[in-house]
Amino acid sequence: MGVHRPLALTRLLCLMSMRILPAVLPLLALVLTSCSSSPSFKSTYFKAKKEPWRADEEQACLSSRSVVQTRFIRSRSALGGPSVCGAARPFEMHAAGEGRVLMKPAALLRCPMVPQVERWVRNTVEPAARYYFGSPVVEMRVAASYACRPINHRRGAKLSEHGYANALDVSRFKLANGRTITVKAGWHGDSAERSFLRDLHKGACNTFTTVLGPNYDRNHHDHFHMDLARRGRNGRGNFCK
Repeated sequence: MGVHRPLALTRLLCLMSMRILPAVLPLLALVLTSCSSSPSFKSTYFKAKKEPWRADEEQACLSSRSVVQTRFIRSRSALGGPSVCGAARPFEMHAAGEGRVLMKPAALLRCPMVPQVERWVRNTVEPAARYYFGSPVVEMRVAASYACRPINHRRGAKLSEHGYANALDVSRFKLANGRTITVKAGWHGDSAERSFLRDLHKGACNTFTTVLGPNYDRNHHDHFHMDLARRGRNGRGNFCK
């Protein structure tokens, strides 16, 4: 009898496997499907292709030393993937205007974006605040910066410029006197707020290649989107809405 025990045990295990596997396999397939449908695993979350100009432009900016590290602008390690998302050497921007205008939360941006944000704040935001309200801007609310996602979060859409750390969304401005102007309420607010925000939008259009605001669509009813995407044959086209 002892000689046949291993054989009997083997048959028993085989029989159990035949009964258990059909029940387990559908569950296993469901788990694998869930994993593959995650944005990190499935490329169809967004459409993207490698564009050499992005790396070339970033490297040129870094080599020119146009962005200098300060206690308000700090270099970060590379943002790598998934897919083509990221930047070789992004910067964490805590404030603009040499620290006069705080950015909360800090924006994570690629090198070419940093000087343009500085330019917009210095040439447009600060002068407009003093002109319309007699008070300097002390803070901007960052609604979004780097995020590896499709445009407007639509699955299957083109990868957003946010995915390259090449875009900044701003939704609110706080003045030294305590007043706060939001894009959502101020765009149709009193005369000073409307004029202030429209000046900021116009100034952004002269600074970035893409600017989207409340008049563009409902996805931008509460913030300004600004980026440096290449447009047109020479890459210098402008889309301002």
